Amino acid sequence: MIGETVEAAYAGIGGCTAFVEQTGTGTPVLCLHTAGQSGVQWRHVAGPLARRGYRVVVPDLPGHGRSEPAPAGPVTDLGDYAAWCVALIDRLGLERPFVVGCSIGGKIALDLAARLGDRLAGVVAMAADAWTGGRPSVSGLRRELSDVAAPSRTDRTHLGTLAVVGSAVPPPRAELIATMHRREDPAVSTSDLIGWATHDLRDALPRIACPTHLVVGADDLWLDPDAVRWAADRIPGARATVLDGVGHYPMEEITDFAAVLDGWLRELAGGVR
Repeated sequence: MIGETVEAAYAGIGGCTAFVEQTGTGTPVLCLHTAGQSGVQWRHVAGPLARRGYRVVVPDLPGHGRSEPAPAGPVTDLGDYAAWCVALIDRLGLERPFVVGCSIGGKIALDLAARLGDRLAGVVAMAADAWTGGRPSVSGLRRELSDVAAPSRTDRTHLGTLAVVGSAVPPPRAELIATMHRREDPAVSTSDLIGWATHDLRDALPRIACPTHLVVGADDLWLDPDAVRWAADRIPGARATVLDGVGHYPMEEITDFAAVLDGWLRELAGGVR
């Protein structure tokens, strides 16, 4: 975001001191990061998106990045993050914001759509479906919590990220994404994934009352595009998009993602289905 004016502040939200960046003025867009990561994932998107007329709000969820831990420790229920985001929206006075999220951020975005309805201008849920069917293994993740301090964990994060980056991403960019991701707190990211595997939104989908767009990368090893289409079919008026050559992290993988996202948001605002 070189050349952009960024307002960075700490705020007491949901019982923890959280770090929140804001850029630009105009229609608010709340951008949510993936499991174990932070708002730094949006560093190449926030500035260009702000120049297109948006107030871009990028928080670090509790326990991530520069935010303090959640009061009860690492979160294993994505509903807790959704409730925290509602408090953030109210605290910042965001009127009819768009919500854009990826991975756990995408599922949180869908949860917010079900909770807030037409209080939102629209939702773009990337790399998210309604129910993972228990994948990955929750029991395996819980066992992994006892092994999170192993030195090999950062290597597994690095290699695992490379495995789910899309085939269209140039190797140097893929390597940078993986290198940035290995900064995560293993206890937090593993807890996030437990939340990912257990959060069931299937019954909530028909209640979503705001324009919704689900996006999945064709090369995303974590998700089945058919499961994403299934979720979209159960949300009134929603659409689903499968991105060729893209993996689990569209906002990091796609060059000039701000332009792509701007197009999606304009479609949602215009009622395009």
